[in-house]
Amino acid sequence: MGDRTERLGRTLADSGVRNGDEVIVPSFGTADVAEAVRLAGAVPVFADIEADSYCLDPSAVSAAVTPRTAAIVPAHQFGHRADLAGIGETARRHGLLIVEFEESESTAAETLVRQENAAYLTARLKGVVTPEVAPGAGHTYQQYVVRIPGNGRPDRDAFALVLRSRGIPCRVPVQTPVHRMPRFRRPDSLTQPAWLPETERASDECLALPVEAGLRKRDLHRLAGACNALGGLLQPAA
Repeated sequence: MGDRTERLGRTLADSGVRNGDEVIVPSFGTADVAEAVRLAGAVPVFADIEADSYCLDPSAVSAAVTPRTAAIVPAHQFGHRADLAGIGETARRHGLLIVEFEESESTAAETLVRQENAAYLTARLKGVVTPEVAPGAGHTYQQYVVRIPGNGRPDRDAFALVLRSRGIPCRVPVQTPVHRMPRFRRPDSLTQPAWLPETERASDECLALPVEAGLRKRDLHRLAGACNALGGLLQPAA
């Protein structure tokens, strides 16, 4: 368990979250947030994400609130800021605690380079769905995550395999949504959904491309060219 997970768990406990309380968290991402909730003695309740930001959907958060809900942890996913205004309305209405979580931190210089590299790719990539940034949200591009058109996971995995064969590193950012991990399944729960459609869709379609500092323009140009050559071959399912 990482230091950030332990700190989040302590923050929740120190803020009044108690054994048996429910805390609303995203399933799309690492298990760190859900682990922190358990560390505080509480129960993670998973809500769905927005399709564009990959962060908690305020309407899904509102629907997940029960009399046992004590807090909400909106993770800033891949560097995109969560909709704290929308989630905050639900928190104020029900008197809930909000504790923000960001998976990693970086310097301003590193962030600027990633943003510049991301802008370069977004302007040139075709055939994949590039990241969208909600107005006023901001994005540090801890990961540059695109969606691969086609039939979900099989086409995404085939796309990634070809890129890697051409020496281009890429990774699936979320292999398994947290709510489907065996240790977090709650088949007896009335508050835990068995299906989170946007979360499931994103886990099948998303691929993280490199934008980190140290990449040269020719590296980015080669990456865009390889993706564009493949993107035209894959068509969305009818």
